[in-house]
Amino acid sequence: METATVKALKDELKHKNSNELLELCLKLARFKKENKELLTYLLFESHDEERYILGVKNEIDVLFVGINTKSYFFIRKSARKILTITKKYIRFSKKKETEVELLLYFCVKLKNFKPSIKSSPRLQNILTTQIKLIEKLITTLHEDLQYDFRLELDKL
Repeated sequence: METATVKALKDELKHKNSNELLELCLKLARFKKENKELLTYLLFESHDEERYILGVKNEIDVLFVGINTKSYFFIRKSARKILTITKKYIRFSKKKETEVELLLYFCVKLKNFKPSIKSSPRLQNILTTQIKLIEKLITTLHEDLQYDFRLELDKL
């Protein structure tokens, strides 16, 4: 089975009435957890981005507390998982300010993590890569936001 293009899907959805669209959305939500999470964001959280960011930051905090610190292998594996989850939430929002803020928060948490990541070059590479991405994203923002985020980035 070939997957239809977004344009073809859009054209087909135009021909559906509201009840049929509702049923399609509910089927999507039941099919995959990420679809349900996206629908939750769109329906309940997209109107209050600050609260959404705080919720994601709280989840990042919980995930960092749960990291197994017995070896750098487990720390690195957990850090990658947290970064993947963070990027999923960023994809839901699609706002550059949210992306920069959440990535900055992840980097601060990783840098301040105990035991220090300075002993692990691979963890340092994760941090460095994210900092480069943040620097690139900051240049696309409004000048006032650029200044604010650069101040936070300089603290790293």
